Amino acid sequence: MSTNLQVSLERRVLRVELNRPEKRNALSLAMCRDLIEAFDRAERDAAIGAVLLTATGSVFCAGMDLDEALEGSAAEHNRLHRELFTAGARMTTPVVAAVSGPALGGGVGLVANAHIAVAAQGSTFGLTEIRVGTWPFMVHRAVARAIGERRALELALTGRIFSATEALEWGLVHHVVPAFELEDRAWGIAFGLSVSSASTIRRGMAFVNESREMSSEAALELAERARQEVFESTDFREGVRAFHEKRKPVWPSLG
Repeated sequence: MSTNLQVSLERRVLRVELNRPEKRNALSLAMCRDLIEAFDRAERDAAIGAVLLTATGSVFCAGMDLDEALEGSAAEHNRLHRELFTAGARMTTPVVAAVSGPALGGGVGLVANAHIAVAAQGSTFGLTEIRVGTWPFMVHRAVARAIGERRALELALTGRIFSATEALEWGLVHHVVPAFELEDRAWGIAFGLSVSSASTIRRGMAFVNESREMSSEAALELAERARQEVFESTDFREGVRAFHEKRKPVWPSLG
């Protein structure tokens, strides 16, 4: 893994930090590979209960590295961007994004792929690809799921910058906080997820991912099977016992 990404594990939270401040944290191919590797690690490692995605410097992410845009094959760019910007729809380990500063193009894609996003006041967002003659092809689906098709289209057509307040109103981010509170708020959310029932979170997120394109009837059938699995789990039994005994659960799935 390159120095463009700083990755560390603390108390079941995998901190993944974009670390190209001199390039405004633009997404090079190497950084895309590193992000995919970090997300894959979170899926494989039972010791990881959540991912906290952050960035160094004054810009969260400026999107695709334009210095690389005309290098290499389009197929390689497409493969990496497709895998990266669909990660959120596949993962069963929750990702919390802490956004400070501008998030543009692929930066918006990273935010839309996170399962919970917290932004500092004053942060800005934009699908600015049209300004350089391209289109947010690879991030469109994730952004449209977050804020709706018509709004995503308007932003792609105009390339306009929008505020953290608008991002909150539209559902791209879930919380907007003063800059000095960003780290504590995002960390608190990620840590809270990491010490919740790991088996239930993973089964619940798998259900959401699998049922997304299903018919209502098929989704209900899947829900019945998933619910039965959870009801039969040791975590659910512990949760019910803890509720009756008025104590905090000790989740077996955390080991």
